[in-house]
Amino acid sequence: MSTPLRRPWLAAASAITVAAAGVTVTAVTSAQAAAGCQVAYSVSSQWPGGFGANVSITNLGSPITSWQLSWSFGAGQTIQQLWNGSYTQSGANVTVSNVSYNGSIATGGNTSFGFNGAWNGSNPSPTAFTLNGTLCTGGVSSGTPTPTPTATASASASASASPSMSASASPSASSTGGPPPSSLPCDIYAAGGTPCIAAHSTTRALYASYNGPLYQIQRASDHSYLNIGLVSAGGVVNAGPQSTFCAGTSCTITKLYDQSPQHNDLPISSGGFWHGPGPNGSDVGANAMALPINVGGHSAYGVKVTPGVGYRVDNAKAAPTGAQPEGIYMVTSSNNVNQYCCFDYGSAENDHSDDGNATMNAIYWGTACWFGGCVGSGPWVGADLENGMFFSTQGSQKNPNYQGVHFPFVSAWEKNNGTSNFTLKYGNAQSGGLTTPFSGPLPNGYSPMKVQSSLELGTGGDNSVSDYGEFFEGAITAGYPSDATENAIQTSIVAAAYQ
Repeated sequence: MSTPLRRPWLAAASAITVAAAGVTVTAVTSAQAAAGCQVAYSVSSQWPGGFGANVSITNLGSPITSWQLSWSFGAGQTIQQLWNGSYTQSGANVTVSNVSYNGSIATGGNTSFGFNGAWNGSNPSPTAFTLNGTLCTGGVSSGTPTPTPTATASASASASASPSMSASASPSASSTGGPPPSSLPCDIYAAGGTPCIAAHSTTRALYASYNGPLYQIQRASDHSYLNIGLVSAGGVVNAGPQSTFCAGTSCTITKLYDQSPQHNDLPISSGGFWHGPGPNGSDVGANAMALPINVGGHSAYGVKVTPGVGYRVDNAKAAPTGAQPEGIYMVTSSNNVNQYCCFDYGSAENDHSDDGNATMNAIYWGTACWFGGCVGSGPWVGADLENGMFFSTQGSQKNPNYQGVHFPFVSAWEKNNGTSNFTLKYGNAQSGGLTTPFSGPLPNGYSPMKVQSSLELGTGGDNSVSDYGEFFEGAITAGYPSDATENAIQTSIVAAAYQ
């Protein structure tokens, strides 16, 4: 925590006029006040039990080089994760301090931070804030602030109350920096210093700025293609054209576009050691209309993997290889699983064959108990590290509190530092946080990892094609993501409102 900076007393009173949410509030700071300030607090998103908020501080006094902002919640709310600052909370009382890159605020200047919080019953906005011990008399905004509300002191200084924020605005490796709540999974990964090298989804954008196609479909009647895009940049899928395009015929998903700058698109796999049912042993694409769902109040379609369906890109750009750390998540379902190899999403071998232990690193989802003696009947999230789907260092699922996950939408997570640890997590993609059923050493003979740069969805590394599964969104990162980063992404997934 930063030590509050004591400012010289102001020589005279100053009048402050604040426009917020269409209401003008006029107040006068005391002649003995150390500083003048305005705070704009806005709830940017809210869902059952949780919310995201933006807080903007405008300094109306002398320049400061460090700051602490304090307030009290009025209905028992708690902060779960905060970016562009560090915080402490004791009961209702919260104090947020600057981090290394945003401590200085010039006269008339501002800075912002954001957080995700929890609420129960009601979620009123705080009514009073203090900056370095001085009451901020500029008032509080509620809801979504206007783009450029201003605070005017007697000197007519003006500053934006909600400056534009992006992952690049703060050091990406900072453990306390991060994106505003409106950011999406790959923005959050980037802010945590573990950027996406692949981001695939048939349901929504995974970057707030993305406005390209999500996937490509082909209809059987005339073999023509159609790209399916978004309702708006950073939004959900616009699936209406798909329904029209596929009316009276069948359609296949032929490609999943990568939203990351690496453009690691996933076309239908060419097959491998185990041949698929397509031409020359290739795999086939999923039925584009077989998995209708709803996301964010809009119609959408997932990828329904059945035996023979698989997607793959080899020699993917910027993909972690060897013992380089890697993180992966996907949104899947408990509704469509089996015990066969392998419904995977992640990294695999470029030759589509089994190249030995530790040559792949992918999320496995299903009921396969590769090493025997598992507790429960699954499905479970595991790590396919080649020659085994691992639920622990020893392989088998032995956690008595983890006998299976049964949600219509599941977030599945795996991360591997390449030398000493792999971690598995799961969550309900419709509510709540993450559970870690296992985090521990890599299996014997799997350190260091020898991961290759093929990215796959729906099959094993050697193109094993006997699996069932459902896929809605997922991403692969360079680097080992922090727990805070993954928690923030889980919040984004829940906010997407899968149904």
